[in-house]
Amino acid sequence: MTSNLKLINTTSSIHLIKSLEPTYAEVGRIAIQNEASGLMQLSESLGSEFDSAVRLILACSGRLVVTGIGKSGHVGRKISATFSSTGTPSLFVHPAEASHGDLGMISRSDVIIAISKSGETPELRDVVSYSRRFGIPLIGMTSGAESALGSVADVLLLMPNATEACPMGLAPTTSTTMMLALGDALAIACLKHRNFRATDFKEFHPGGKLGMRLKRARDIMYAGAEMPIVTSGSPLSAAILEMTRTRLGCVGIVNSDGLLTGIFTDGDLRRCISSVNISENIDDLMFRGPFEMDPEALVEEVALLFNSHRIPSVFVTRDHKPIGVIHMHSLLGSGLI
Repeated sequence: MTSNLKLINTTSSIHLIKSLEPTYAEVGRIAIQNEASGLMQLSESLGSEFDSAVRLILACSGRLVVTGIGKSGHVGRKISATFSSTGTPSLFVHPAEASHGDLGMISRSDVIIAISKSGETPELRDVVSYSRRFGIPLIGMTSGAESALGSVADVLLLMPNATEACPMGLAPTTSTTMMLALGDALAIACLKHRNFRATDFKEFHPGGKLGMRLKRARDIMYAGAEMPIVTSGSPLSAAILEMTRTRLGCVGIVNSDGLLTGIFTDGDLRRCISSVNISENIDDLMFRGPFEMDPEALVEEVALLFNSHRIPSVFVTRDHKPIGVIHMHSLLGSGLI
C-alpha cells in the first residue's frame, strides 16, 4: 500500500500516473481522526450517569475493582493502575480467574467497573451475578444499552457506537480508546474532588524521574555530621580539612549566631592555592551571601538553581541557619540537570 508513482507503458510513450492507494501516513491520519471523532462524541455524551459513577467511587469504603477481558481487559488494567496512583485503591480482576476462585478478592464494600463494548461478554457473567447476589455496586462501561451488562448495571456509562479506526470495523480501536479516556475521566474527577496534590502523588511514585521531581530539598540533602561547616574566623587549613572529611567539594561558613555567611568550594581553593597561606582567615576567601534553599522546595527548584547559576552545591537553610547541603551529584542520575 503506497502512493509511489507507477510507470505505464503505452504504444506512444511511458506515462507517470499517481497511484490511487493512500499512503501509510494517510491511513494513519484517518485512523486517528476516527478515534478523535469517537472521543468527541464520548465527551458530549457525559452527563448525570457519569456524575453517579463518580459519586459511587468516592463513597466506596473498599476498593475499586475493574474487570474485562481481551482488549477491554488490557484497558481495564491501565484504568485500575491510574486510579491506584491517584488516591483510589483499585485492583484488576480477570473475569476468567474470577470464576475459578478470584471472586473471593471482591468484598461487599467494593465497587465494580465491568468493561465490555458489546455488553454481552460471557466471561463477565459470573462477576456480574456475584455483584447482584451480594449487592455490590456495579458500573457498566459498554456501548450496549440493552445488553446483559447494560440492563443490570447500577450505573451505565454508555459509550457511543463510533466508527472503529479498523477499516473492517472488527479490531477494537476507537472503542478501546474511548474506554481508556472514560476511565481517565473518572479518575481525574475523583482526583479533583479529593484535592489530590503533588505531595500525595509522590507517595505513590517514589521511583524514577517522576519520583525525584516530587521530592523535597530536605529529602536529598546531606545533614548532621555529613554537612561541612566551619565557623567564621577559622583558618583556610580548617576549611580544607572539613571539605576533605565530607568530600562534598564545599564548606559553609557560619557566624557566632549559626547564620550562614559564606561558602568556600574546591574551585575557590584551586584558584587561590598558589597565592595564599593555609593559615589565612577563611572570611577573606569565602564567597559572601551564597544561595540558600528552603527545605520544602521541590527538587526541580534545586535543579533550576543549579542549571541557571552553574553552581555545584547549595546549602539548605531554615531562618538562614544551615541544616543541610545538596551537591549536584544528588541530581545527576535523575536527569533533572
